Order: sequence, then structure tokens, then C-alpha cells
Amino acid sequence: MRFLRAALLIAPLAAGVQVDRRGRETYDGYKVFRVVANNTTADVEAQLESLSAIELSCNHGLAGAQQFDVAIPPESLDAFHALGYEAETLAEDLAAIIALEGELQPFPGLEPSVTHTNAKAAAALPSFSWFSAYHPYADHLTFLKSLQAAFPSNSELITAGTSYEGRTIQGIHLWGSGGKGSKPAIYYHGTVHAREWITTMTVEYITYQLINNYNNDTATKTVLDNYDFYILPVVNPDGFVYTQTTSRMWRKNRQPRSGTSSVGTDINRNWPYQWDGEGREDAGALGKGVSAIFISKLNRPNLANFIFQKPPGDTPENTGIRTYGDKLGSGKGIKLYIDWHSYGQYILTPYGYSCSAKSPNQAKIDTLARNTGAAIAKVHGTQFTTGPTCSTLYATAGGSNDYFTDVTVADVAIAIEVRDTGRYGFALPPDQIIPSGEESLAGQKYLWANF
Repeated sequence: MRFLRAALLIAPLAAGVQVDRRGRETYDGYKVFRVVANNTTADVEAQLESLSAIELSCNHGLAGAQQFDVAIPPESLDAFHALGYEAETLAEDLAAIIALEGELQPFPGLEPSVTHTNAKAAAALPSFSWFSAYHPYADHLTFLKSLQAAFPSNSELITAGTSYEGRTIQGIHLWGSGGKGSKPAIYYHGTVHAREWITTMTVEYITYQLINNYNNDTATKTVLDNYDFYILPVVNPDGFVYTQTTSRMWRKNRQPRSGTSSVGTDINRNWPYQWDGEGREDAGALGKGVSAIFISKLNRPNLANFIFQKPPGDTPENTGIRTYGDKLGSGKGIKLYIDWHSYGQYILTPYGYSCSAKSPNQAKIDTLARNTGAAIAKVHGTQFTTGPTCSTLYATAGGSNDYFTDVTVADVAIAIEVRDTGRYGFALPPDQIIPSGEESLAGQKYLWANF
């Protein structure tokens, strides 16, 4: 999404935040820093909150290091530098980074002819040019419908509940020669955090290639003949739409909370398992390492991008994807569960809630993660850090892969954070969509052959 520059600014939203004439927040002059802080998390939070900092991410491969990526508005830059933090500049202007995403593009239509080799296909696949741009939410639904039409005998559209604002959580179910629902599940979902647009496109790229290559690639045919895929590219549709219309850096869902002006909950801290411990969003100074460290005035009218409200599992989006996953688990079972995220280039295994707990098959999953990272690196040289969530990144309570390790048990339950490591962050340029898809698919092919 391109945010129009100063000529279109009409009014301040809050200190440091302005909107264009279409009501979208702009970030002109915001500088992005990677900060290494030696004092306590609470002190860092308080200092950067006072500067209207926008949190982005933390602890890239340095668990416990208090390393944070933040965007500082121009009017707070002098005050930020006066704090004396060790800081690396990642971007001189966040608005310029976001502008590289370009305008959202409509659905491009179908390929001019049926270029894939699936004899059962009744229609051409969507044009591959889909992966050259980002798109409005409604067009993602069109894309899914077109995928299903191109694979009619081996797919169906699925829903996993509805969002707070009433949008259907839409996905697609794929199967092979065994027939619908006859095999254990591979369960993927993306865009639980609204601003992580590249995850939507990466999950869709893998889905596209599963259909495109079913009859001309042995690895693809083998996995589809032995497992049913259940794929939900956007599980936070309200937040996703909000990032496209209003606030590009929004993370949560859009559910109001009684008794507060706060809007939204982090759906990925809402799983009802090991929820009330280290890493929860309201734990002490911020849960000792939750991914969103700072409460910014960008989101302050809605109270923190990350503050969590009880009870766990109460968001409609979490309820939908959890109930759907529970159904898969009680059916043929779940072989592989992946929660797709950005950014950071991680493959994260259990557990997030504890740095000492080990899953029953911890050694196997950690080995699979390392080798998946190696398979990814062979494509474009992109390096992924792998290991247990808590000890590799930070403590997370109420996380998805912990839930699918211990409650609705998948044989392998991981989270993957795709490109990049902070140069563009959540605003990855469109020319990286296909490379992200290519390397992610290579990693999945390794998993499918070895899990």
C-alpha cells in the first residue's frame, strides 16, 4: 500500500501520527532503529512509550538480549538519541519503506490457458502475476475461489468461523487420490497478525503450487495423496482490512473490550493453554519478552497494540481456527501444523511458555526445523534461525504451537517467521513475494518428505 505524502496530509491523529485524505495513517519521517537496551524492560517501555514509539519486533536471534526494533516519530528523534541507547538505524523513513509496497492491485484474472497439468481441472489457475503485488482482502477471496475452480475434484472452500466484524475466515481444503477427508491433516494458517502481509502471499504461493504441480511433481503428488491440506491464508480478516484502509502497522484483531477504550486482542496470545504465565501479554512489565514491547501513541486511542484481556480463547477468530483444528485433531489427526508469521526468518519449535519444558519429540522437531532451514537456504541463500520459541526468541504464553503440541496434538507443530530480518520488516516489497514463496515451498518439500 502506498501512503500519499505530505501533499495529502490533512490532520494529526495523535502526537506524531497524521492521516492522508483517505484516512490512512502516514509515517513520514519515522526512523526505524534496532535498540539494544541494558536496563529493564519496564524502563525501556516507559521511556519509548513517552516518545510515541511504534514497536515492530524484538530479539532477533538473541533471546534475553533486550534488542528491539522500533520506529521513532521525527519530533521525538532528539529525545530518543538523548536516552543514549546503542542503536542501529534500519530505515531512515518508514513511510518510504511502506511506499515500496506499491498500490494494492486487483485480482488479475486467470492464466490465458490451463498451464498446469492437472487433468481434473475445470478452469485455468489464477494468473501467476498475482504474486507480483499485494491485494485488497476481497481479491484474496476471489483468488481462493479461483484456485478451487481450477482443482474442482480435489478441493473445496472451507470456513473456520467468522471474525468480530462478521467476515468469514475463508480457506481451502485440498486432497489427493485417497478422497476427501480420508487422510491425516496438514493445517496451515497465516496473517494472524494483521500487518504481516507477506505471510498471506507465501501461504497462497504454496497452495497455488500444490495445485499446479499435483500431476507433474512427485513430491507434491505424494504429499497430497497421503495428507489432506487445510489452508487458511488470512485468519485475522478485520485487522488485515484495517491495515489496508487505516493503520498499516496494526497487529491485533478489532474486537472492543468492555470497560476500556482498548480495541483488539493479539489472537496468537489467546490460545487457552499455558496462558497465565511468563510471556503472557499482561505479565508484569510486558510478559518478559512478548513480541510487541511498546505501547505507542499510534495505537494509544485503542490502548496498546499488545495488551491482553482475559479470558483466554475468547476472540471469535481464535475460537474459529481453534475449533476447526480441534475437529481435525479428533478426526484423522494432524500430521503437521504451521502458524505462518513475519518477520525475522525463524523456524520456531515448542515451547513458548517455558524455556525448560521439552516436548515428547523435541529432538525430532528441532532436527526437522534445522534441516528445513537448510532446505530454504539452498534456494536464495536466506538464513533462518531455528529452535524452541522461548530459548530462541522470547517467552510466549497462550501460543499456537504450544496448543497444537499438548492439547490438540499434531505430530509436528511449529511457527515460521518468513522474510526479512528488519531491513523492510512488515513492509516487504512485492519483488520479494515470489522468492519468499519459492524458498518456503522448498522448506515444506523437505518437511513433507521427512516428517
